Amino acid sequence: MKTNFRLVLCVVIAMAMIFAIGPGRPELAATGAAGHLPDIVAAVAFSPDGRTLASADWQNNLKLWNVLTGQQISTLAGNAKPVVSLMFSPDGHTLASGSLDSKIKLWDVATGQEIRTFAGHTNYVRSVAFSPDGHTLASASFDKTIKIWDVATGQELRTLSGHTSYVYTVVFCPDGRTLASGSQDNTIKLWDVATGQELRTFVGHIAGVTSVAVSPDGGTLASGSGVPDGTVKLWDVATGKELRTLIGQTSLPGARSPFVASVAFSPDGRTLAVAGDDHTISLLDVATGRELQTLVGHIDAVTSVAFNRDGHMLASGSNDQTVRLWDVATGKQLRMMGTPVSGWQNP
Repeated sequence: MKTNFRLVLCVVIAMAMIFAIGPGRPELAATGAAGHLPDIVAAVAFSPDGRTLASADWQNNLKLWNVLTGQQISTLAGNAKPVVSLMFSPDGHTLASGSLDSKIKLWDVATGQEIRTFAGHTNYVRSVAFSPDGHTLASASFDKTIKIWDVATGQELRTLSGHTSYVYTVVFCPDGRTLASGSQDNTIKLWDVATGQELRTFVGHIAGVTSVAVSPDGGTLASGSGVPDGTVKLWDVATGKELRTLIGQTSLPGARSPFVASVAFSPDGRTLAVAGDDHTISLLDVATGRELQTLVGHIDAVTSVAFNRDGHMLASGSNDQTVRLWDVATGKQLRMMGTPVSGWQNP
């Protein structure tokens, strides 16, 4: 009886971890000996000046790295559960993080000290985003809502409701007046930040929308989807019309199915980085959909990608417990932070 109880308990815990990250991602729920969570890198972000890289992991930590040397600068500790999203403020002085403890924290980048905690969500915080002026923060949660916060005071300004399932991702448009969100309900929504009103819904994916990005000119939205869709779509922000479907992630032999975990526009808007379960990163020409480069090196699913400010370098985080930096022009790996570990993708 005790053995059966332990088995059931392990299954329940594993299922909870699966849904903490997203649909079709059981490999992110893997645990090591004695229930120890693997040091999965869930998110990466460059500072605005491009000199510092932040990474979030399943050990509840945020790490800051020197981009030039690859050396770790500091660890920001204090989260009760794994950190799955992060973003630097536009001035680079503050880092926001979202966690599976349902809270958002603001950190002083220079000192590593926690500035304040935003509490209000009732489920995992899956995504955080600063407004272009840095005065407002948006958060997306598995409680099916997006919340808007005043950065200076920590006050909740409003709650955006309309999605019918988990909200995975949120991003401000460059004008700061609108933001986009992606959900497990298979849709993307565009919102008016000032009023909280839903402006339009983008429909076309046949699975949860796991990642969205808006082009620097604000005209185009890119979205990535989970199982069984696994595609990347481009949309006209003004009309909500689908422009085209780009190449999706393809499964490795024996893998379960395709899954797009992260999409990111280059600063000039001409290139889109796409990452997911096939362990690679695709660099796509936005105008044509043509694949420009395939970045190969990770030995497990890639969870997050981010361009630096000039678009010459790309950072990636992975289930293989590493952060990697890539030369966008050549596709060559520049450096790796961490020791790669495989085996989480196909337990």
